[in-house]
Parts: sequence; C-alpha cells; structure tokens
Amino acid sequence: MMRLWRLLYYARRYWLQALSAVVLAAGVGLLDAFRVLLIGPIFDNVLHPGAAGRARQTSLLGPIGARWHVNLTPQLLVPHWLHIKNDWGVIAFAFVASTLLKGVCDYTGTYLANYAGFGMITDMRDDLYEAILRRSVAFFQKHTTGSLLSALINDIERVQYATSTILSDFLQQLFTLVFMVVIVIALGGRLAWVLPVFAVIAAWSIIRIGRDVRRTTRRGQDKLADIQNILHETITGNRIVKAFNMEFWELLRFRQAAKRLFRANLRSVRAQAVTSPLMDFIGALAIALLLWVGRNEIGHGAMQEGTFFAFIVALFKMYDPIRRFGVYYNNFQQAAGASSAIFDFMDDQDEVLEARHPQKLEGFRDKIELQQVRFCYSETDSEEGPRVVLDDINLTIHRGEVVALVGPSGAGKSTLVNLIPRFFDVSGGRILVDGVDIRQASLSSLRAQIGKVTQETILFNDTVRNNIAYGQPDVPFARVLAAAKAALAHDFIERMPEGYDTVIGEKGFRLSGGERQRLAIARAILKNAPVLILDEATSALDAESESLVQIALANLMAGRTVIVIAHRLSTVRRANRIAVLEEGRITAIGSHDELLQTSPTYQKLYRLQFMDLEQSNGNHVTDLATHADEQPTLHSEPAITGKTGR
Repeated sequence: MMRLWRLLYYARRYWLQALSAVVLAAGVGLLDAFRVLLIGPIFDNVLHPGAAGRARQTSLLGPIGARWHVNLTPQLLVPHWLHIKNDWGVIAFAFVASTLLKGVCDYTGTYLANYAGFGMITDMRDDLYEAILRRSVAFFQKHTTGSLLSALINDIERVQYATSTILSDFLQQLFTLVFMVVIVIALGGRLAWVLPVFAVIAAWSIIRIGRDVRRTTRRGQDKLADIQNILHETITGNRIVKAFNMEFWELLRFRQAAKRLFRANLRSVRAQAVTSPLMDFIGALAIALLLWVGRNEIGHGAMQEGTFFAFIVALFKMYDPIRRFGVYYNNFQQAAGASSAIFDFMDDQDEVLEARHPQKLEGFRDKIELQQVRFCYSETDSEEGPRVVLDDINLTIHRGEVVALVGPSGAGKSTLVNLIPRFFDVSGGRILVDGVDIRQASLSSLRAQIGKVTQETILFNDTVRNNIAYGQPDVPFARVLAAAKAALAHDFIERMPEGYDTVIGEKGFRLSGGERQRLAIARAILKNAPVLILDEATSALDAESESLVQIALANLMAGRTVIVIAHRLSTVRRANRIAVLEEGRITAIGSHDELLQTSPTYQKLYRLQFMDLEQSNGNHVTDLATHADEQPTLHSEPAITGKTGR
C-alpha cells in the first residue's frame, strides 16, 4: 500500500487529466449500461406484435425503477424537435446516440488517462535518474550497472504499462461493473443473489494468484538485470573478450542467464495464466444456474423474456470486468514488484551527505590539511571488522605546491586523493580546505576547486568540442581552442574529418590512448580549477605519447596546487615533496634526495626502477624527463617540477 501511495503521489501534477479520465470512464460505463437496458424494450415492445406504442413510456429499470422513483424511459433521451413518435425510431435513436457518445468518452478518457500515466512515469524516471546520478561512488561500487539499467528501463516500463495502458482500461471496466451491478439488481430481483457469492469467490481467487505474480515478477526482473549486466560487461569490454578468445565462454554465460530468465518468466506466466480460465469456469457455473432459475421465473410470469434477456446480458457484461480484474490485478502486482526496486534505489541511504546548511567555498587560497584521517570500506565488514585502507594520515598541502604520492600497489594512494573531493567520506579524522571541514562545505563548491586527470580517461560519445567543454556548454569556442592548444591536442583534432565537430565514439575509442588523455587534459585546463589531481595519468602510454602528455600536463599544472600519483619515480622526483605510503600509512615525507637517504621503501622502489638503467648506461640514473628535454620538438619541461607559481 505504501508503494501504491507513492505511485499515486506522482499523479498529483496530472490531477485534472486523471479526474477527467475518471469522469469520462464513468460516462463510458453509464452509456454501456444504458445500451443493455434498451434490450428489454426491444424484445418486450418493439419486436412484440401486440405491444406497439409502449416502448416509449416503458421504464428501462422495470419494477425496481418504480420503487426507486426513477422513471428512465427511452423517450427522455430523444430531443423533442426530432418529432420521433414510433417505438422503433425512439429505440434506434437512443441506441445510436448512446454508442456515439460512448465512443467519444472512450477516446477522450483513454487519451487523458494515458497522458496522466505517461506523465507520472516520466517524472518517476527523472527522479530515479537524478537519485542515481547524485549518489556517492560507494553506491556504484555496491550496485552493478545491469541492475541500475534494469531499474531505469525494465522496471519503469512495467510500472508504465500498469499506470497508463492498463489503468485507462481498468477505469472503464470498473464503472461498467458498477452500473451493470445496478442493472442486475434492478432487473433481476431475487436472481441478484448471485452477486455476493460470485464476488467473494472471484476476489479470493484473484488475491491469492496476485501474490504469486508479484513474487515471480520480481525474480524475473532480477534475472533480466543479470542479463543486462553481462551485456554491458561484454560490449564495453569487447576488446578484452576478443584478445583472450573468450567469445564462447561469454556466450555460454549469456545463455545460462537467458535460461534462468526463461524459467523465471515461465513461473510468472503459470501464475498469471490460471486467472482467466478460473474466472471463466466460475462465471459459467453462475450463468448455468441462473438460466435454470430464470426459466422458472418466466414460466410463472414473474419476469418477461426481454427483461430476463437484458438481465443475462448485464450479467455477462458484469462478468467480463470481473474476469479482467484478475489480469489487471496481476499487472498491478507486477508493477508493485517492479516499483520495489525503483523505490529501493530512491531510498538508498547515501554515505556522502551534504550538510544541512553547507558553506560555499570561494576559491582556494591557502592549504589542504589531512588531520589523522582514517578510512575503511563499510561493505568489507567481517568477523575481524572492516578492512582499514588508510590510518592516521597527516598531510598538509600548501597552495602552489606539488606533492607526489608513491608506494606499492594497494597502499591507498588513489583512495587518499578520492577523499579530497568527497567521493567517499573519511571514517575518522577530518580534511580541511582553507580551514573548512569539507563535510561542512557544499559539494558543488568543493568539487569546483578540483580538477582531475586519471589513467582511465572518461570521454563521451559526443563531439570533440563538447567533450572538452563538458559541464560548460555555453563557453566561447575561443577558450575551447586555447585549452586544446595548451594540451597539445589542436593538431590531431584539426586532422579529424570534421575537426572539433567530430563525434569521437563511445568512450573515445576512435582515438589513441595519448589523444584521449590530451582531450582529458584540455577539459581540465578549461575547467581551470586551482587544485589538480593526477592519478597515474601517463602510466598506460607509450614513450612518444607520454612525452607529449607530459608537456600538456606541465601546461595544465602551471599556477596550480598539484597532487600526483605515479608508479614511475622519474615522473615525480622533482615534486616539492613526496609522501611514501605503505599499508595505508605515510611512512616518510620529503624531497627525492631526502627520501633516498631516509626511506627504505623509497630506496627499494628506486632500485627496482633504475638499477637496470644504471647498469646499461654506466652512470647515474637518467631521468625520463631529461630524455624528453633532449628532443628538439619539445618546448617545455615534461617532468613534474616543484613550485607551480601560486
């Protein structure tokens, strides 16, 4: 019921269309019932040789109409200016007019119901996408891409079908049922006892079956999410699949997931398919019994043939909505099962929450301080407790300073830099920017101060210009051009078929690794954030691409506070300070020369990377940046240098 109320909450913006659809659906039911009432006068008066002239004044509700003081006659629905006096003309006009009005109400009501249904589903989809988009990084680590796509597409589609297509038909059938019940009671008299018996049996059957439908539907949606997850992994990772000749394995994995979905769908179909035959059987028993009783009523003169026939038709018309209600209920149960995942994602408690009254950071003026910072992943809880990734981190980064983080893989370097823009929240201690705890700062103003270039370059299936100007759609083209030139990307962009208007494909796969990285650097230059994070920005590039990217990085770093992560010590040796991380702790801080004297870990990393080079050259370690300086085509120092000018 809570999910139902939440679904109805989305209809508040469309209350006028929904209310109009309800009124028109009532009109459809009323006019349908009126046409059934015309059956009695047709058989008892129009087609009866000795009853001429009585149809115009005969009450369509029979004896019950007189007791209820409702004198509903066909003549009341015929305008006086038509001057129709004969029985056939009155009945024919009433039948045609009611059918035409019913069609108008049906069309308009269906359109308005679907307008409201599609509108509320569009709002729900927008809210779900916004909820997912604003979640922290931990949320995306906890949920697979397939499950998120399934909620946004498949679950929303289930709810959409129930709230638009089915809802419009349900309203019409509901009012048809209401008015048919009135007719059955009015015309049937004592025969109307079938209503409560039939209603109780039908309702019990529908509710019992509906519970199974909701459960099996949720399982089917989960299996569909598994398929979408496999599709996402194999399509985005198609090069790895081909490189390892894993097409057959992935095909088997997909077929197994498809078979699980097939079995789940069959269970759902079994639960749904029994509804209609069961309702048919119950209805057939009721009709057969009523025919036997009605025959005796007519034989004793208690009911006319036309009235009894109208009663039977009304009963059939009443039975049809009840039979369909089983299908409607199953569809609504499917929507309820699908909506559970939607609302679960919406209600998921985020780990990174903005303060109630956040403070806006106005630029970056002084320093970043990490004070006794501790971090552990909550989802790694075990009997031994959560796995500690960072512990007792104390580090101050002054404005204009270049600080490098080095250490073995898994030491916590990337986790540390991800804490600064609050992709995660610290488990202990605090991080200050210009003396403000970042948990008290607004997320937008905090992240506006930080630019980031990582090893995994994220580009979008859009034009080169829009990728560089990501987040700044109205930026002048001259600034985009300047950023591309500073990132040494302008030349290869100009060689593209449509230059800056060239669409680069999904994730920029039409570009080389170095070209993608330079576009990411151009994007960071255009953002012009005062703090820059470089996370293994050149580790996946060849020597030639790395030298170009290093120059672009030097241009990007100019005048900025820089935090850099690199496995290659040649990349970071000229930083102002280098922090050595081991097992989540900073074990040493200093310059390159100082750490060679004081840090065993740094000495080990140095020996591993440069020992072979020293032996081959027979002299002191040669820096990769020095090689880059010797190339006449390079015009700036690619290695990371000390003070950046601010």
